Amino acid sequence: MAQIGNLGKLITFEVSSKKVLTFNGMQRNVSGRWAQHDIIGSKPVSEFLGPGQQKVTLPIFITVMHGVKPRKTLEKLEKAAEKGTPYTFVIGGKKVGSNQWVVEQVSETWGEIIDDGKLLSAHLNLTLSEYV
Repeated sequence: MAQIGNLGKLITFEVSSKKVLTFNGMQRNVSGRWAQHDIIGSKPVSEFLGPGQQKVTLPIFITVMHGVKPRKTLEKLEKAAEKGTPYTFVIGGKKVGSNQWVVEQVSETWGEIIDDGKLLSAHLNLTLSEYV
C-alpha cells in the first residue's frame, strides 16, 4: 500500500492493488488580512492586520471499482462537517500548514445507483478550513 496522506483518522488517502482513494487538483488558499483607511485628498492607506485563515479544497472521486464504499465514505465526511472536529492534514509525511483543519463543507455529486439503491460512485469536493 502506498499511503499518500491522511486527514487525521477520518480518511486515509492511499493507492494499492485493492484500494484507490486519492484526490486530484488540490487547491490551497493562503492569504493576509488587510484594512484600508481612507485619507482625504489621498489614496487609501493599507494596513496589514495579520495572516488570514487558510482553506483547502480536495476534488475526490470515489467508486466501488476502486475498493471504496462511496455511501459509507460520504456519511463519515458529512458527520465530520457537522461535528467540527479538528484533524491534522498530512500529505507525503508532511503536515499541510502549521495548524489543524476542520471539514467545512462536503459537496457531493452522486453517480450510478443500482437497483437495490447501492451507490456505486460519487464525485465530491471536500473543503477544509484551518483551525486556529
